Amino acid sequence: MAVKRDYYEVLGVSKGASDAELKKAYRKLAKKYHPDTNPGDKEAEKKFKEASEAYAVLSDADKRRQYDQFGHAAFENGGGGAGGFDFSGMDMGDIFGDIFGDLFGGGSRRRDPNAPTRGANIRAQVRITLEEACFGVDKELDLNLKDECATCHGTGAKPGTTPETCTVCGGKGQVVHTQKSLFGMVQNVVSCSNCHGTGKVIKERCSDCGGSGYKSSRKKIQVSIPAGIDHGQSVRIRGKGEPGTNGGARGDLLVEVYVEPNAMFERRNYDIYSTVKISYPKAVLGGEIVVSTIDGEVAYTVKPGTQTGTRVRLRSKGVPSLRNKKLRGNHYVDLVVDVPTTVSKEQKKLLQQLEDSFTDKDGKRHKKK
Repeated sequence: MAVKRDYYEVLGVSKGASDAELKKAYRKLAKKYHPDTNPGDKEAEKKFKEASEAYAVLSDADKRRQYDQFGHAAFENGGGGAGGFDFSGMDMGDIFGDIFGDLFGGGSRRRDPNAPTRGANIRAQVRITLEEACFGVDKELDLNLKDECATCHGTGAKPGTTPETCTVCGGKGQVVHTQKSLFGMVQNVVSCSNCHGTGKVIKERCSDCGGSGYKSSRKKIQVSIPAGIDHGQSVRIRGKGEPGTNGGARGDLLVEVYVEPNAMFERRNYDIYSTVKISYPKAVLGGEIVVSTIDGEVAYTVKPGTQTGTRVRLRSKGVPSLRNKKLRGNHYVDLVVDVPTTVSKEQKKLLQQLEDSFTDKDGKRHKKK
């Protein structure tokens, strides 16, 4: 008879593993080796049984304590079950309903359909300029939002009538399906198809909302875009989403920001990058130039002998931080020497004189071509 592997080793966890760690490890192995996903694979079936046996023991506080003290010997006389372990006293519906809910199309958690439920979030998008992203802006959105129907007050039923309890699920909103598994019958909880999980059925629908309980209308929503926001980030406006059910709170409105490209500036995190052309004489002699920033034009003194590709930094001329408006990134400027493609006769003469003024390392003049 083959020697059984240590249960902790089977699940790949330490002996001090928590219940959550055990369940996570078992879920991973169960999905990998479950017979439904490995039809006809005897080795996978064997590993699935091994993992299930290990989890069945270690997820039970009493059995885990016995196993930690006596090892496999604690269950050698237990009779049937996989590998000699007795599963008869276990709530396998709890294990498989929770672990395999996604495999079998449902889960074991039961929700009260009449409990207050928060409404869903809704999404919208707003376009802004780079300058607006840097300094913040207020925008107005025109959205189609739902509100509780004033005629039926959200019940969806015709005035004078009320929704009836679903006869299929008994008002629970869920039904239990029983399936066979390797370890016996497994109960799986799914949403009731007759009432769609609400626990109630509307016989006579409200004529104003068609039974939905809500009516849609166009509304203008003000949204404040904070300074420093970046492309793809969202602003949350609480309580402007879908209405809740059974007295639940409304969801939120999530406004995604689209920052339009800027022809002059490029943003990288909280820094700004741009390119500025300088004349050849300015590059050689140095001097003051004007640089455009998101704050407006600023003066900068170019050093003599500046080369193309020189990068200069303008401190705190970048984007304000979202968390602290007093902190700002930098503005980096790449200087490019602008070489003219055409020159006048006078300019050509002056440039030639400049060329002639340069000498080689030996102090000799360059030969004219």
